[in-house]
Amino acid sequence: MDYRDYRQHDALGLAALVRAGEVSPAELLAVAMQRARDVNPTINAITSYLTEPAGERASGPLGGPFAGVPFLIKDLNQDYSGTPTSRGSGAWRHHVADEHSDVVTRWLDAGLVVFGKTNTPEFGAKATTEPTAFGPTRNPWAPDRTPGGSSGGAAAAVAAGIVPVAGASDGGGSIRIPAACCGLFGLKPGRGLVPAGPAHAELAHGATTHGVISRSVRDTAAMLDCLVRPRESYLEALHGTLPRQRIGYTDTSFRGQPCDPTVVTAVRGAAELLTGLGHDVEQVDPGIDGDALAADFLTVWYARIAATVAETRRRVGSVRGLEIDTILAAAIGRAIPAPAYVAAHGRWHDHTRAMTCFHRRYDLLLTPTTAAPPVPLGALEPPTWMRAVGRTMHLLGLTRTAVRSGLVDRIARTTLRWAPFTQLANITGNPAMSVPVHWSPDGLPIGVHLMAPPAGEITLLHLASQLEQARPWADRQPPEAPAAQPSTEVPTAPEPGGAHAGR
Repeated sequence: MDYRDYRQHDALGLAALVRAGEVSPAELLAVAMQRARDVNPTINAITSYLTEPAGERASGPLGGPFAGVPFLIKDLNQDYSGTPTSRGSGAWRHHVADEHSDVVTRWLDAGLVVFGKTNTPEFGAKATTEPTAFGPTRNPWAPDRTPGGSSGGAAAAVAAGIVPVAGASDGGGSIRIPAACCGLFGLKPGRGLVPAGPAHAELAHGATTHGVISRSVRDTAAMLDCLVRPRESYLEALHGTLPRQRIGYTDTSFRGQPCDPTVVTAVRGAAELLTGLGHDVEQVDPGIDGDALAADFLTVWYARIAATVAETRRRVGSVRGLEIDTILAAAIGRAIPAPAYVAAHGRWHDHTRAMTCFHRRYDLLLTPTTAAPPVPLGALEPPTWMRAVGRTMHLLGLTRTAVRSGLVDRIARTTLRWAPFTQLANITGNPAMSVPVHWSPDGLPIGVHLMAPPAGEITLLHLASQLEQARPWADRQPPEAPAAQPSTEVPTAPEPGGAHAGR
């Protein structure tokens, strides 16, 4: 099989070829790894390769719905026993996992051949994928733009055709934002569906969940079957009939800020498309207090970063290698009094109640996924001078001064201006998805976001399948020869099969 044949199939399609004996897992792995050699030096989506274990699996008997399909896992809370999970951090890059995460076990049980790990910002804490330790991941559609975050490496790998689907996770939009930036489908499952163990009972009070980013809706549905093991198959449910949905939409940020005109065009176009598919769609005010939402999300987020830095010191033995942004954000987290933290988390319920009220009137909420097209790399990062000031303050023991100056808080709120919509579903625990139904005039993907009530995954998948049939996206491919090349200063993963592979 050559790459052109490989790219024509989604993951279920490749698995069908393996079952029919038309191609072997080893042949599929060879194509995927050659594609990685061809494009990863430019996009920097893969940070480490698992060449030896992948080769062993591809040469042995495999079962499951995805038997023999090449796969990549995210280098954050998706541990592969015997290999490092860096969490996007230089401090953790040599910390070896002693057991598989439950989601990795379930992917392996499904027959997938895991051959690498994808790039992520440090601790998944940003909406762009530009970690200091591994360098930025570039968007295959425009290599000077972000692929989103924190599952940016996963999205870039799928968009570039290395794999048809990749492991991802979402704690504030980290599946949906990269899917939107890279012209892909991304579903965040509802709270508690996908296991977080064995290391965790839940991640971020259940706000964070594992999932995938894919080119096809059916791949995501089948992957959810593997991860959740539901009584009713998500994949089989796609063959049923979806009742007419009442959909309310807004093209304005929950904080009252206007969105980029291209994004407004995407949402209104999606509203017209959904109306044409027989659904009732109207513009609404969803009744979400965007300022309170941002404050309550960031309060808990900063405290989590502080806890993660403390964990780093405890388990790794040092915080050497942590980014200055992380150190300053952790200082904010440590400065939050326990009562304020508990109160902020308690107010998450207020936002859940607001969405409950909304869903009494409407089945689904339609918004942009991001407030503007994919931004240039570096646009969501602090400027060099700001990082230098923060580093100097840290070295001089003036971290509290940096915190009081609002340094990191300004950075975080800048990110939320670009991506103000997705955190709501993490706070409420509702399922939500980004669907690639629009491209900007200059060829950048634009995603639209749909949020359902609890247990609404089947509704979302079914609606996404309708959109996929009405306006197909899987055959759209980024330019084959990206204009931008990675800087010589940006570290990239070793070549597949190189000296570090499989370690």
